[in-house]
Amino acid sequence: MPEITLPETALPEAFGETEDVFHRGRFHLIQPALKGHRSGVDAMMLAASVPDGFIGRVADLGAGAGAAGFAVAARCEQAQVTLIERSELMTEFARKSMALEVNSQLAPRLSLLNADVSLTGKKREEAGLISNYFDFAIMNPPFNSAADRSTPHALKAEAHVMPPDMFEAWIKTAAAIVKPTGSVAIIARPASIFAILTALSSRFGAIRIIPVHPRPQAAAIRLIVIGVKGSKAPLSFEPVLNLHENTGNSFTERAIAINNGLTSLF
Repeated sequence: MPEITLPETALPEAFGETEDVFHRGRFHLIQPALKGHRSGVDAMMLAASVPDGFIGRVADLGAGAGAAGFAVAARCEQAQVTLIERSELMTEFARKSMALEVNSQLAPRLSLLNADVSLTGKKREEAGLISNYFDFAIMNPPFNSAADRSTPHALKAEAHVMPPDMFEAWIKTAAAIVKPTGSVAIIARPASIFAILTALSSRFGAIRIIPVHPRPQAAAIRLIVIGVKGSKAPLSFEPVLNLHENTGNSFTERAIAINNGLTSLF
């Protein structure tokens, strides 16, 4: 039987859904079961870039179903988080998560904005991406190149495959909507570091790079890059985050703490 491609305007139920538990039950997330992007460790590491006890407005750019933004709100009890996602379908999954009774303590500090992160100028403002409004922006953009083996499903491909000049567009938006001395954090593959640093240049300084390794003797599989708007401070490499030890499949103590919202990266 050929695969049935559902339109972007289909209801979330048409894609199937799961209710997944994060941070040891501190929040639940409704995610697509059959199509679209499902969040996990990457989103939790990105959320951990926001310092413990953070007070202020956080923009989760390209939020998907909202995992990273929910994780920030769960750990930082005085943070206001806006989930920004251009897919109406993924936005609806986030909306359903906000309506869950188990998330009732978080919902008042969460808001949704259905908008394209790559918009510029007047169109960006008209979409609700207000200049100099947020204190921190986080982003987990698509990081597969078009040459990578990608899914044939359009919604999942949108979440996984980066368009040309994507980091320039997304970081330009982050620089526009974050206040002076506000911060941005990005999680991406190591292969994207040149594009990220180029886009950050002249917009963000005090760049800190955290390599994420699957095991101590393995090459990094992710980078978490953090910068401060307008800062002239130099770039630094932070201690690596190892997800597992050299043997076995158990997570390291630090990775467990980050995955469960018990600590920030710093």
